[in-house]
Amino acid sequence: MSIINNDKIIFTIEGEPASKSNSRKIVNFGKRMGLIKSEKARNYETIFAHQCPTLKNLIETDVKVELIIHYASRRPDLDESVILDCMQGKIYVNDRQVKQKHIYWGLDRNRPRTHVRVSLMEICDLPSSF
Repeated sequence: MSIINNDKIIFTIEGEPASKSNSRKIVNFGKRMGLIKSEKARNYETIFAHQCPTLKNLIETDVKVELIIHYASRRPDLDESVILDCMQGKIYVNDRQVKQKHIYWGLDRNRPRTHVRVSLMEICDLPSSF
């Protein structure tokens, strides 16, 4: 179920995200070597695309993203980067618009998933000057 209103989008993605830092593999492109995403990362991107709502009008302003990532085991590092990439072109134009993140790690061996809340940045969300 997704909740979409003027300033907040809330939804859940079933499945465990791949860690972007650990999801690259070296392959040969003829005479040169290069890096590509792992099969787990590519599969997660497909799963995410099918489950993520697509806004008719993408958000073009700065946003705050809150995630609770429930992993199937204690092994994975907390890594939201693939999730932020996957929301490009569906929720917002570019993940560079994410100016504030709150990321939480959870454990659910039977149902790995990610709860997502994307909110428009407000004046009160900006840190005060030091």
